[in-house]
Amino acid sequence: MRKEEQFMTEAIRLSRESVKNGGGPFGAVIVKDGKIIAASSNSVTKDNDPTAHAEVNTIRKACKELDTFDLEGCEIYTSCEPCPMCFGAIYWARLDKLYFANTKTDAKNIGFDDSFIYEEIELSYDKRKIPNIQIMRDEALEAFKDWENKDDKIEY
Repeated sequence: MRKEEQFMTEAIRLSRESVKNGGGPFGAVIVKDGKIIAASSNSVTKDNDPTAHAEVNTIRKACKELDTFDLEGCEIYTSCEPCPMCFGAIYWARLDKLYFANTKTDAKNIGFDDSFIYEEIELSYDKRKIPNIQIMRDEALEAFKDWENKDDKIEY
């Protein structure tokens, strides 16, 4: 079995274990230098946390393990094509590569349909299901100016 298949096998094992333990059917591992450095599964209902998807949980563990917010040099293996939130988190974490098993269509077929989020993003603010109301922009821009003028900022 190739290394990639071994890592994906572990992500799939975690997804199946998650189902047995009351979580959603999703698992993920992050690999650096050919070794798993973080592994987790979906814990949304167990943790009462809508962001506790397998990928996000695993990214958090990997960052803690490596003491960094930048996961360059790492790869993620996830049992399913990531939702929009996880996809964004993978890019923000700067992971080098993404491997996935099930597709978003496979997930949709069992009730995990994220297509409404993609559709919402394309709508103007006034057409979205959750009202998006911009207020106090000028005041909030002050923090952006502070950031721009900060000499010792750590860019990310």
